[in-house]
Amino acid sequence: MSHTDADAPLRGSCHCGAVRFEVRTALEPATRCNCSLCRRRGAVMSAPFEADHLTIVSGHDALALYQFNTRVAKHYFCRHCGIYTFHQTRMNPKLWRVNVACLEGVDPYALEASVADGASLSVVEES
Repeated sequence: MSHTDADAPLRGSCHCGAVRFEVRTALEPATRCNCSLCRRRGAVMSAPFEADHLTIVSGHDALALYQFNTRVAKHYFCRHCGIYTFHQTRMNPKLWRVNVACLEGVDPYALEASVADGASLSVVEES
């Protein structure tokens, strides 16, 4: 599946539909991460994009923020259904990634995804 950030925006939502968004991003290179959070949520993330490529169409008040370790990255979830929708990255806080499984018409299992070594970035020991 090929999509670039120059293409029309992709539409996405959480599972219950409370959070709806549009994003201009390439789907590939898709990435998984092996940090303690990403291992547990199992998401495939889009290529990175700048904040102005993401528009929250509805449900801003339904978003919950989760931060851990260095508290630089900002992970957003729907407070109703718990689905991770997108996050601001730790490596470069000017960049964001979206959970491609939230995007309409996108099969995350059809994308080749590399694995980012987020576990090695931890500076605080996690139990």
